Amino acid sequence: MRDRTRLLLLGCACAVIAGFFTAACPRLPAFGTDLHPYGDRAVAAALAHQTANVVSSVNFDLRALDTLGEETILFVTVLASTLLLRLARDERKAPPRSERALPTTRLFGAVLLPVALVVGVYVVAHGQLTPGGGFQGGVVLATALHLAYLAADYRVLERVRPLEALDVTDALAAVSFTALGLAGLAAGGAFLENVLPFGTFNQITSGGLVPLLNVAVGVEVGSGLIVLLAHFLDQAVEITEPDGHPHPGGLPHRRPATAPQEDEN
Repeated sequence: MRDRTRLLLLGCACAVIAGFFTAACPRLPAFGTDLHPYGDRAVAAALAHQTANVVSSVNFDLRALDTLGEETILFVTVLASTLLLRLARDERKAPPRSERALPTTRLFGAVLLPVALVVGVYVVAHGQLTPGGGFQGGVVLATALHLAYLAADYRVLERVRPLEALDVTDALAAVSFTALGLAGLAAGGAFLENVLPFGTFNQITSGGLVPLLNVAVGVEVGSGLIVLLAHFLDQAVEITEPDGHPHPGGLPHRRPATAPQEDEN
């Protein structure tokens, strides 16, 4: 495709988008008034489905299809990074050097790591009730696990980070979101329609499909981020080039000690 053709297609696309924006903006509610039609409808829909957190109701009920797209983008990003950052033929892995953290840092990490894990699980499990949800809780869970790297060293992180299991968990969580959407079709409704019982308002079992989608996203985000960071950390800490030097941008490695050569003279 020639450059002129590309510019022509780009100009046509921009003109169409600009036309839609021009037609839509005059129909928006006036700014600074007490009229909030979108917010009123979102709150009404959340209350009708017994979902206390209106934001989660929007993300996992009213526009769950958009959330599926966002989750798929993250899944594809992790998959592509795994393929791009895999060990090349001219690279090899060197054992990471042992690091010694300060006693205060080790104590801080040992205390904060389990607390952060509990907070992450709580944010995911209560996403339909309180601020938070699967995306936020998944990030907290992934961050919590890497406190082992900050408080100890890379070897400790490798022991508490089952990458093979996390790869499977990431894929299963991504598939489960789609499977829950197909449940709506099986029940005679639409894709991702909230067909489960709504339960009692402000209870952990309320919201119908919302808490299950929260859990699916939380597991996918947490597992995906851990796997993604694992490949980047491998590039920085373990992978070296054929001459034994660290990978560009990586951390320095200790070269194996060699016996001093005797002077022939």
